[in-house]
Amino acid sequence: MTLMKYTKMSEKLIDKAKDIQLIIFDIDGVLTDGSLFFDNQGQEYKAFNSKDGHGIRLLLENEIEVALITGRQSELVKHRANNLRINPDLIYQGYRDKVPAFNHLIEKTGFKRENIAYVGDDVIDLPIMSQVGLSIAVGDANWFVKEQADWTTELSGGKGAAREVAEFLLDANGKLEALYKAYTTGKEIN
Repeated sequence: MTLMKYTKMSEKLIDKAKDIQLIIFDIDGVLTDGSLFFDNQGQEYKAFNSKDGHGIRLLLENEIEVALITGRQSELVKHRANNLRINPDLIYQGYRDKVPAFNHLIEKTGFKRENIAYVGDDVIDLPIMSQVGLSIAVGDANWFVKEQADWTTELSGGKGAAREVAEFLLDANGKLEALYKAYTTGKEIN
């Protein structure tokens, strides 16, 4: 049974979501709002959304693997991924051309392309988005990326889009309602 929010999705989109075993998130513009903050010494800062983080944890706890591919290099990404318990072997940083990281990820994990989802926001994400089973653009993504995506979230990058994606994937697999019901009944959540 699906929750009310996702009942309007097409059956084709729901079927694609049911097959996802691995989801790849871009960082800047997807898990953050795309803003880059630097102090006077050039130290970089990023803001991550806690709701997105909880969504990622829900995915991992429900047997959907999570990977990160980003064009920038940042210790903050490693720290956030560690905090969320994302497998460090599935984090790729410094890949402006993200396809080599994607190919390595497929080789390493053995997942088929049709069992992979990718969430992006800009044109450098399109080469991967065109190769996966489910391509997703965040709500404030570049217009052309939105046109190419299978689905566009209502929420923006760094503002709950990753949580929205997590809820959709879990709902498509019939798990979201029970997870949320457990929060209201006080039953232990796995």
